[in-house]
Amino acid sequence: MQKKVDISVMGCGWLGLPLAERLVRSGLRVNGSTTSEEKLDILRHAEINPYLINLSDPDLNEEVLDDFLQTNVLVLNIPPKLRADGGESYLHQMHVLKKALLQSPVSRVLFVSSTSVYPDLNRIVTEEDTSFTDELDPDNTLLHVERMFQDSEYWVCTVVRFGGLVGNSRQPGRFMAGKHDLPNGDAPVNMIHLEDCLNILERIIAQKKWGQVYNACADEHPSRRDFYVAATKAIGLQAPTFQDMEETSFKLINSQKLKDDLSYVFSHPDPMAFF
Repeated sequence: MQKKVDISVMGCGWLGLPLAERLVRSGLRVNGSTTSEEKLDILRHAEINPYLINLSDPDLNEEVLDDFLQTNVLVLNIPPKLRADGGESYLHQMHVLKKALLQSPVSRVLFVSSTSVYPDLNRIVTEEDTSFTDELDPDNTLLHVERMFQDSEYWVCTVVRFGGLVGNSRQPGRFMAGKHDLPNGDAPVNMIHLEDCLNILERIIAQKKWGQVYNACADEHPSRRDFYVAATKAIGLQAPTFQDMEETSFKLINSQKLKDDLSYVFSHPDPMAFF
């Protein structure tokens, strides 16, 4: 078993890998997990201690997982992929992880979540509005998992609910290109750039903002119509079209708590300038 490291990043993908790289550059000793053998060399090259961990694998090597968790701080960054099976696989993975955490020295968890925990309330939404999720979507898997990690006497958990993730290889225009008669054209979008995601996670760790829940979205909220038309044109694809004269269902995510608590100013406050 290796000596305890400063921080472990579970899920070194689009967000987790550049975060782990930043933490290494700041002088921390970092464990990083991936489900892909091909990525192990990438982690090694970045001076991240590499671990091949797939929590859904029935043959999961518990010793490897235990070694990965020899740290005080865990960044939990596993995309839930709730549409595949209604969230059953994700829920199983999180139960496996929680069981291992109970046998580990981890005392701080930074849980990367999503603003998808909120229903469309057709108004500005703050961190307190999960009470409406309980009422309108009592089977919300992501919110249930958040609470699994928040309601523990063995560690303190901070949850960050990111909006739509944009930047680097994520080009939102690809998802909407050429589509017609899309709904909710006038609804505001809730987006955040990769650079802001990384800045925010780093700042939470550095400032030791534990036991909190934060929304994290860019300050400006252009309409879906304006945003996706601009996003497709920016990469030379056919712009989508949206329905006219329809009722709009939306939520407008407010990130004021995060900005106040962390003294944070968004590097990319306007999604229309992402491209």
